[in-house]
Amino acid sequence: MEERAAFGALSFNLSEAEVLPLSGSLVAGAHSWSETMKFVAFERTLQGTGASRRLRNADKVPGIVYGAGTPSMIELDHNALYFALKKEAFHSSILEMELAGNVQKVLLRDFQMHPWKQIVLHVDFQRVDATTKITKKVPLHYVNEENSPAVKTDKCLVSHVVNEIEISCLAAELPEFLEVDLGEVVKGQSLHASDIKLPRGVKIVTHGKKDPVIVAVTEPKAEEEEVVAAPVVIAAPETKAKPKKTEKQNKK
Repeated sequence: MEERAAFGALSFNLSEAEVLPLSGSLVAGAHSWSETMKFVAFERTLQGTGASRRLRNADKVPGIVYGAGTPSMIELDHNALYFALKKEAFHSSILEMELAGNVQKVLLRDFQMHPWKQIVLHVDFQRVDATTKITKKVPLHYVNEENSPAVKTDKCLVSHVVNEIEISCLAAELPEFLEVDLGEVVKGQSLHASDIKLPRGVKIVTHGKKDPVIVAVTEPKAEEEEVVAAPVVIAAPETKAKPKKTEKQNKK
């Protein structure tokens, strides 16, 4: 049973360990949501290392929202943000942030974690609207690998060379992930970035690389039969038994 859980400075329609479930549809190899995740943040007036340390001691996370206007310093509840960051959709979806009574569409841009503790130290969001052009990495979801001729017939190994890819699009067209169907791959085949079905308005950013490989199919290595040599038994040389001395010989 779902309840609206509030966590101080940040609230989501979620249980503590689960982001608000959304409904969406698969479009041309991409997955985008018809609804958006919503959260509430509070303005942060104090700045500096000491102020940030006090916030963290109070289980809050300092953050910033920039783009399309004056940057805003914000604070969020640590636990709610920590669990939200575990969800893939939180990283690649347009979010609705309520700040000082105003709702703004934002995109998660960066966050910093403690080197060894499970603590979020800082978070960055970017304000966007439907006409904002953005460049962002989105996850690749591989499907139907087990039904492909390469796996089903030839027992090949399918390697996912990359698990995310950078794209450029308008904020309104940002897909949560791109789906790659491996149902037809065969032995020795490779898939490239150009093989991904992209929705309208989305382009892949390759940074000068011609057409990077995303999937490689390799044949299984032939198992070499291990030949075990039979142990060679070397017979010990025969030793002649000394003849027993007679009673006369012993008396001498």
